[in-house]
Amino acid sequence: MAAASALAAAAAAMPAWAGTGMPTPWQMNLQGAATPVSEYIHWFNDWLNIIITVITLFVAALLVYVIFRFNEKANPVPSKTTHNALLEVAWTIIPVLILVVIAIPSFRLLKLQLEVPKPDMTLKVTGKQWYWSYEYAQDGGSPFGFDSLMLDEKARAEAIASKKIAAEEAPRLLAVDNEAVVPVGKIVRVQVTGADVIHKFTVPSFGIKIDAIPGRLNETWFKAEREGIYYGQCSFICGQNHAYMPIAFRVVSQERYAAWLAEAKQKFANAEDAGHKLAAAAQ
Repeated sequence: MAAASALAAAAAAMPAWAGTGMPTPWQMNLQGAATPVSEYIHWFNDWLNIIITVITLFVAALLVYVIFRFNEKANPVPSKTTHNALLEVAWTIIPVLILVVIAIPSFRLLKLQLEVPKPDMTLKVTGKQWYWSYEYAQDGGSPFGFDSLMLDEKARAEAIASKKIAAEEAPRLLAVDNEAVVPVGKIVRVQVTGADVIHKFTVPSFGIKIDAIPGRLNETWFKAEREGIYYGQCSFICGQNHAYMPIAFRVVSQERYAAWLAEAKQKFANAEDAGHKLAAAAQ
């Protein structure tokens, strides 16, 4: 019993394997993959680590061999060989072949990331100091948009207490007032720009990371394969509150998405109309 308790305590003290959708305290490795792109990134990362480990062990073994085989005591009369054609060709060709082997899947990954397949929906995201704005362009319907700001500690506690969001889905410094909602299993094209300075739109579990540049429209895509909430952040230093502009995507079923869409059109259309009326009154 004591041994089991000690083992449990040791396990709790050790770094945790990374979760999906948000950081885990003391995590190791990448956040869990939720899209085909992020799954490929994970495979490529693991595969490269194997290659790096093999090369490192080979070089370490070679160094140990040289230290013991060619030290002054074991080899008092050193060789005067200055060239070895076979060896020189080998240490040139082998690294080139290793780089070619690495390049092939890396080009496939670039192609997968940069070639946006035919989307099921398009979402425009604008980075601002210091929050994100989302615009839904609906085919045959009314487009709408909203701002997404980080919840401070008081607002976060109130949201959890009122059960607007579950405590385990509202991590500190990541929970937001308005989440971007998308349907599961659909290809989402994300068009990204900036309103003031350069931001970077990053969602680790989706495998997306792209610059939000004023005056330029960049685009990326994802296809979330599991429901849940997925967080990201601006990963380009953009000013005083750079650390406080999280990204939140909630992936839901098609039925829940349709219900949210109907509610959001009404909610954010009314907010936009109120904003226009306030601006007109101020003039």
